[in-house]
Amino acid sequence: MGLESLRELYIEELKDLYSAEKQLVKALPKMAKNATNPDLRKAFIDHLAQTEEHVARLEKVFESLDASPRGKKCVGMEGLIEEANELLEEDADENVVDAGLVSKAQHVEHYEMAGYGTVHRWALTLGESEHAELLEQTLNEEKEADELLTQLAEGSINADAAAGDEDSDEATAGQSRGEREVSRSVASERSSKPSETPSKPRSRSQSGTRASAR
Repeated sequence: MGLESLRELYIEELKDLYSAEKQLVKALPKMAKNATNPDLRKAFIDHLAQTEEHVARLEKVFESLDASPRGKKCVGMEGLIEEANELLEEDADENVVDAGLVSKAQHVEHYEMAGYGTVHRWALTLGESEHAELLEQTLNEEKEADELLTQLAEGSINADAAAGDEDSDEATAGQSRGEREVSRSVASERSSKPSETPSKPRSRSQSGTRASAR
């Protein structure tokens, strides 16, 4: 059935957000388990509790609309979570994984902020002031979660991940120095060896004797 009104579109977008939040409730524990930075792990655990509250708020909105929140799957959130899972399957340094998890989580937050910002404006347009208040509360919490992730990344997580690059560069530089030292040692050994005495040229008499013999 086609969408014939803003209210119908509003309900469809709310269903999409509901599916997104339900998927995130399942994904956040795995992200928290794989985070090694304690502050990042705590941020994921705290946001899980918030996300469960976001689900409850949406259920209140649907109850007011006398509509079911189910029946739609958010493929956008499904893709974002799949990207996070792919990261966790990589053979990567734990600090690099933390930096990657921050990135994936911020992708999620920005996706949700866009969705909640839209339905909040539609709720105001449709005169659903109670909905708008609930949706704005969630929108603000998504913004705060995104800001916290930025603070964690800039505070230590990105720097810890970058330290691995520096260690790799130092190892490469050390290997190059070692190769140069070996080359110099070989060159020194060669120069210290006595040069071979060149063979003496044959005298003219010897040459003449051989000529006579022929």
